[in-house]
Amino acid sequence: MLAGAACAALMGVALPANAVTSPELPTAANYNGVADRAVDAFYASRAEAPLWLKNDAAARELIGVLQRASLDGFASGPAIAAQAQALLARANAGDTGARDAADRLLSSAWVRYVEALQTPPAGMVYADQWVMPRRSSPAAILAQAAAASSLAAHVRSVSDVNPLYSQLREAAWVTAQANGGQLDPRVLASLDRARDIPPQGRYVMIDTAGARLYMIEDGRIADSMKVIVGKSDPSTQTPMIASTIYYATLNPYWHVSGEILRSTIARNVLDQGLGYLKSRGYQVLAADGSGELLNPAKVDWRAVAAGRETVRVRQLPGPANSMGQIKIPFPNGSDIYLHDTPNKDLFAQDDRMLSHGCIRLQDAERLGRWLMGREPQTASREPEQNVLLPAPVPIYVTYLTAQVNGGQISFVDDIYGRDTQVAALR
Repeated sequence: MLAGAACAALMGVALPANAVTSPELPTAANYNGVADRAVDAFYASRAEAPLWLKNDAAARELIGVLQRASLDGFASGPAIAAQAQALLARANAGDTGARDAADRLLSSAWVRYVEALQTPPAGMVYADQWVMPRRSSPAAILAQAAAASSLAAHVRSVSDVNPLYSQLREAAWVTAQANGGQLDPRVLASLDRARDIPPQGRYVMIDTAGARLYMIEDGRIADSMKVIVGKSDPSTQTPMIASTIYYATLNPYWHVSGEILRSTIARNVLDQGLGYLKSRGYQVLAADGSGELLNPAKVDWRAVAAGRETVRVRQLPGPANSMGQIKIPFPNGSDIYLHDTPNKDLFAQDDRMLSHGCIRLQDAERLGRWLMGREPQTASREPEQNVLLPAPVPIYVTYLTAQVNGGQISFVDDIYGRDTQVAALR
């Protein structure tokens, strides 16, 4: 049994009167299924020895985590924390059954809390097997906790999730307490998305709401730059995607999308004549993918503009090429990629939601150097030179309208309306 001092210390972690949410205390009916069978098996395997109450530090740490777990997507956390404290008070008064019940309650809560942290955010598309989320089984969650050299440190490490997330959550917690438990829904939506970012490793993160790219190395921002992302119209928004960058394309063609071909290229040909194509380095190809070059004069551009006839158009590499010097593709079903651009003046604008969905880079050479480990240069002027990276680099394209500046939460406009969609589901 915990010593009286230890129980008193645990009771000192009080549930705030103005918690972010205050659901009803969980009942026995809430505790069943796979997780609870795993908890039963876990305690049977250790002859009912306690996990959390071997000392007060781990239990205190977990109760503190549960008190603000509503921010982590685990709405029952504050109520479970209160119930655990009530059981510990009974244990302090000599109720051995309450001690065992408290330990089991904390184990069950820990499983459900970790599962909540590992729940993918709404709207995220995992476009490559490399970055598919790995969800731990209840048995694995408990085994990892039991194997930790310091259980309290393990709880802190897991609950921190990643540096960006823990910073935003801390600011959100302080804000909620100062505002009587009220929190802007944009904060909760951004927390949902930020939980998906890895705690370690080397990866690219793009925040489309803030129109900024971050190069991350083991939880720290190694570098960042402005980007231009998709317009607010649903057909041109840059989606949330997790994928992997395997190679970069130097001296790229610009393969014009069908929508831009119809709405812009074809109509400009009709307005300005065939010289429009030649002056901008456009080539016209057969629609069958054979690579056959067509004579632009023999194409019915009015039919192309109307969608009745299909051709392909690509722009040759060069100073005017819309891809610039580097294109950085990654697997996804929306044909989204990163690329250089000759129009650098647009990065001076505050509103950088200007593209048809792809992501333009303020300094593509700098990102290429970080990805490739060398200068992104070629030995020849041959177009479309694909260069493998030394190692694949994950990329996370997310959407964070709530951010932390100087310890305070600030917001950018929800241009894509995604926070509104998330709020409607709560």
